[in-house]
Amino acid sequence: YKLSVSPEMDIMEYCTKEWRGNTPVAKRMRKGYEAVAQKFASIRRVRGDNYCALRATLFQALSQATQLPSWLQSEDFTMLPENLLSKYDWIKQWQLKQKLGRKMGEISDEIKEYLILLRKKWKNISEIKGPIEKQEACDKLFKNEEEEYSLYEALKFLMLNTAIELYNDDKNGRRVPVFSWLLFARDTSSNPRQLMHNHLNHIGHSGGLEQVEMFLLAYALQYTIQVYRLYKYSTDEFITLYPNEPEEDWPVVTLITEDDRHYNIPVRMCQETLL
Repeated sequence: YKLSVSPEMDIMEYCTKEWRGNTPVAKRMRKGYEAVAQKFASIRRVRGDNYCALRATLFQALSQATQLPSWLQSEDFTMLPENLLSKYDWIKQWQLKQKLGRKMGEISDEIKEYLILLRKKWKNISEIKGPIEKQEACDKLFKNEEEEYSLYEALKFLMLNTAIELYNDDKNGRRVPVFSWLLFARDTSSNPRQLMHNHLNHIGHSGGLEQVEMFLLAYALQYTIQVYRLYKYSTDEFITLYPNEPEEDWPVVTLITEDDRHYNIPVRMCQETLL
């Protein structure tokens, strides 16, 4: 088996190994890691394929989950593929992982299975009380390739659903977050159909998540994604929040990136010194 999220390692030890030398870039990275080490003791490397943003976010969300998010509890959650396909014929061209040439019914059934799996895993892990047992359950899940990749398909479909909602809200004159305009201002994604064809279908295959899609992921999960962007150290983009103005009640997950392409995860929050 391949472990998708490697065991934890001391952050500064990791940094020293990765960033030797005295180039301006290496110096900046070391400063960035030092700043992260004020808050977190360890880092876990995330396997670097084109799913790594989804993998890092989901791993963090599950490893600190204490309850099932309300959107996962709703009755019609598993009816999503069926409902969307009945309105948008083009979703038939959703590219399921490595299995081409399916019939329409199959696509909706398959995605439904992924959504059910997501709910089940989230529920099971959130009910585990002990932190060590919870971590073990997460590690086990992220060693099971079949299940792990099915969960990413579920996340991508939720991103599509969120994009459709935002697009329709905007068309109907309702307020939408700024990133939604940016998402649909791209030549390659001026509507949800193009977003699916040119972006979501490629995530995990030939590309990862772009910046604006990190916002979409955050909205789909109703989580704030806080990212230490190490190459932006000493600028006001060093710690970036997706979305910029998060909802009060959204849980927060934290990731680290050196280049906005690959994401790792910081673990073990340092005990804040009590003043």
